[in-house]
Amino acid sequence: MVECLEIFRSLEGLKTFSCLEELILDNNLLGNDLLLPRLPHLHTLTLNKNQITELEGLLDHLAEVVPALQYLSLLGNMACPNELVSKEKDEGDYQRYRYFVLHKLTNLKFLDTRKVTRTEREEALVRGAFMKVVKPMDAQAEEY
Repeated sequence: MVECLEIFRSLEGLKTFSCLEELILDNNLLGNDLLLPRLPHLHTLTLNKNQITELEGLLDHLAEVVPALQYLSLLGNMACPNELVSKEKDEGDYQRYRYFVLHKLTNLKFLDTRKVTRTEREEALVRGAFMKVVKPMDAQAEEY
């Protein structure tokens, strides 16, 4: 397990750790440009409290480079809609997020702090693609 106590913006050096199984990158400045090298043995990844706002691109990237991923946590990022990041978000928003993540990353056993249930997995297969959280248009963009 590698736990980094420094603040990271780049993960380029990880490519030398191709056998890495667990990676904790909480409380960094990682954003939507996050690019992990291929880590075929990585089963645990935590990216809590970073600056990730776009979920779909991240999930597509993770599906490609970490095929063995079973545990993922994104709490504290804007891409994870819960009360930690916004008081306007509720359990329904969070559950839709879970379905969407499980639709994209079908091997997950845990997402954030909760075990993936059989019912969630079945719902994700049927409706997960339609649970994408869409950001409302910026108020400034609506003026034009």
